[in-house]
Amino acid sequence: MTDAAFDRAFAGLERSGAILAAVSGGPDSTALMYALASWRDRIGNAPRIEIATVDHDLRQGSRPEAEAVAAAAERLGLPHHLLVWTERRPQRVSQAAARAARYRLLAGLARQVGARDLVTAHTLDDQAETLLMRMAAGSGLGGLAGMRRVIVRAGGRHVRPFLDVPKRALVEVCYRHGWAFSTDPSNADSRYTRTRWRSLMPDLAAEGLDARRLARLAERMARADAALADVARAALASSRLGPAQIDLHRLMDETAEIGLRALQSLLVDRGVDLARMRLDRLEMCFETLAEAARTGLAGRRTLCGFVLTLDREGRLSVVAEPPRRRGRGRSPTEIAAGAPHSLGNVCVRA
Repeated sequence: MTDAAFDRAFAGLERSGAILAAVSGGPDSTALMYALASWRDRIGNAPRIEIATVDHDLRQGSRPEAEAVAAAAERLGLPHHLLVWTERRPQRVSQAAARAARYRLLAGLARQVGARDLVTAHTLDDQAETLLMRMAAGSGLGGLAGMRRVIVRAGGRHVRPFLDVPKRALVEVCYRHGWAFSTDPSNADSRYTRTRWRSLMPDLAAEGLDARRLARLAERMARADAALADVARAALASSRLGPAQIDLHRLMDETAEIGLRALQSLLVDRGVDLARMRLDRLEMCFETLAEAARTGLAGRRTLCGFVLTLDREGRLSVVAEPPRRRGRGRSPTEIAAGAPHSLGNVCVRA
């Protein structure tokens, strides 16, 4: 990694009013902090850069590592913020829960300091591991697109400038410049899913499936996902009967993938959190309602706190589930009126 390579990685950040960089103290984020400081000095008129370290307080040694980052940031002339996860939590904390807490803290600090861009040091290797994990979890095309270089998160941007940089390149630059970093022992803990996938990477690479090829696959998936999303938005627009209602028959004229995506977009428009929406449940919902529409039946289905109601003419309405019903595990038979005929997990009436 040369200065020119870092300049390419940070391209576009010069237009940011302020940057908040998340630095844990590992080699990837340590390289990010030092490289940002060098970039700031090199380009002139650089945006304000601040550093944040999240101490999850889950193991001994985390606080000294955070304090070491603070000391290094001070030497570089970068303001540092130590964020401590103080929320109540279960005795055994998953990596997903820790990650969610980390982003809540970082997003809050970004708003507080007026930073438009939150920058993290995810690498090419992280992208490859993420793709494998999502494949194993049964993700759809959007999930297999992997992490994006730039996404909008909580009103700001989350930028990953090193997403096409191998981790080894950042480790090497740390050693070459004498940038001290720490090693998180949890990265070698086989209880964690990512660690187990990471241990398989050398064998996969030996068969030709290395991190760069996996990342390239994610890029192609992202390109296809974006194209399908455009078509789905147009299909949703042409089938709309109102803000919360569509003509399902018209949507069924599209391919199954476009119809499914259009229904997903409608649900998101109505307030469904995309992170809560399981693809298999969405698929089952769409397929069952489509089958009901083909046979001229009416029905009702709940998904992610919303009620999807289909009438005999194929009009599908989406409304928030009443609070008194939510979470009570009411059966489809209780929700649908009349004499129901079972089609999968939805009850319809003739």
